[in-house]
Amino acid sequence: MNLVKKSLICISLITVLIFTALGCYAVIGFHHGKKTAQTHITKRKNLTFSADAQTNLKEITILLIGDDGREDDEDGGRADTLMVAHYNSEAKQPKLLSIMRDSYVQIPGHGAEKINAAYAYGGAELTKQVLNSSFDLPINYYIAVDFNHFIRLIDDLYPKGVQIDAEKELNLDNVDIKKGNQTMDGNTLLQYARFRMDGEGDFGRIRRQQQVMDALAKQATNAVPLLQLPQIAGEAVGYLDTNIPAELLIDLAKDFLGGKVKPLQTLSVPVEGSWAFNDYTEAGSVLEIDEKQNAQAINDFLTDGADE
Repeated sequence: MNLVKKSLICISLITVLIFTALGCYAVIGFHHGKKTAQTHITKRKNLTFSADAQTNLKEITILLIGDDGREDDEDGGRADTLMVAHYNSEAKQPKLLSIMRDSYVQIPGHGAEKINAAYAYGGAELTKQVLNSSFDLPINYYIAVDFNHFIRLIDDLYPKGVQIDAEKELNLDNVDIKKGNQTMDGNTLLQYARFRMDGEGDFGRIRRQQQVMDALAKQATNAVPLLQLPQIAGEAVGYLDTNIPAELLIDLAKDFLGGKVKPLQTLSVPVEGSWAFNDYTEAGSVLEIDEKQNAQAINDFLTDGADE
């Protein structure tokens, strides 16, 4: 065997060993991170979730729930935040649908109520049923996270903080936020996204939540060093209550962390001209909505550009 062949064989073996070592490192780091995170979680609320079938394999919808319950809350809380993420893996287009929590809808088995009550009554499964019936909106997967785990998740994924141009001064849960560009840690970011104690109420709150989600997507590529990514990814999965398979999460992470995705598109529901305030219900102050008009707006939003 001549020297060239020997050299090629050695290089090939070294390459295989390097990739094997990196693969083992990634797997071990991922599972270590996941195990570490799961020590903080005492219960899973959504074991009965039944996913709607995907009608198009290149597109997925993910129900995003911010649970306002605390870890010691026996039954969990209402959906403080209710969003639906849509991703077209072929077009690399992420879309985000925000649903105002005071939207007045029919909840199976409970009558007319604010939509965020569905999560308290029946978790992600009942919330999905409401989205199916009220907006003709299929849901393939869900992600639920409570306040405490959201803070840990942001601090782990964005150790240098998240850059936000705060639109106003505000205070919530003893956190003071000044107007203008700044770096927010997990707790500060949570309070910025939750605040609604002003004249805009949920309308301003939804806008700020979408601003936060846009910032998280744009800053994902520079969030953590590459070598720390497997463990951080494992911790992220451990903090979440979700039915998304690990391999799908990895595929999504590759697109977002690799900077392959297009700018985030957003829609708020109810859409303009499709709602009215009502203070005379058993549920208190609500938004009475035209479900047919909003269902059409959602369909138009999600299908626009789908064939590009």
